[in-house]
Amino acid sequence: MTKGLRFGVVVSRFNTEITEALLASCLRRLKDAKAAEPKVVHVPGGFEIPWAAHRLAASGRFDAVICLGCILRGQTPQNGHISRSVFQHLHDISIATGVPCVVGVMTPNTWAQAVARTKGKLDRGVEAAEAGLAMAELRRTLK
Repeated sequence: MTKGLRFGVVVSRFNTEITEALLASCLRRLKDAKAAEPKVVHVPGGFEIPWAAHRLAASGRFDAVICLGCILRGQTPQNGHISRSVFQHLHDISIATGVPCVVGVMTPNTWAQAVARTKGKLDRGVEAAEAGLAMAELRRTLK
C-alpha cells in the first residue's frame, strides 16, 4: 500500500554530520517501501524547519512531510526554546493543512547520544520514515 506515496523531507544543515545520516537512512527506508522519489529541502537550522514544512504541506503535493534535525543541548537554554517552537509549529501545520508533519528532530543532550541515534535500532531517520509511511497511509485511508 505504500507504493507511490509522496513525501516532502525537510532537513536541517545544522549538525550536518548527524542530519545527513538521518536523511540517508530515511531515504533508504522510503525507497525500500517503494514511495515516490521524495522532494528534499535543506534549511539552515532547526528553527527554519517549520517554515519549509508548511510550504511543502500547503502545496497539496505530498501525503506527508518528514522533518529531520538535531537540536543539541548547549550551555544556554536556546535549544529548549527552539525545540518547543519547532515541535509546536509542526503540530499546528499538520492540523491546519491536514498533511502529517513527522517530527524526526532529535534533541539529544550530547554529541555521543546524537551519533548513537543515527544507526542500528536507535536510527531516528528510519523511525521518521516509518512514522511518515504510517501517517501517509492513514491520511489516504481517512480522506
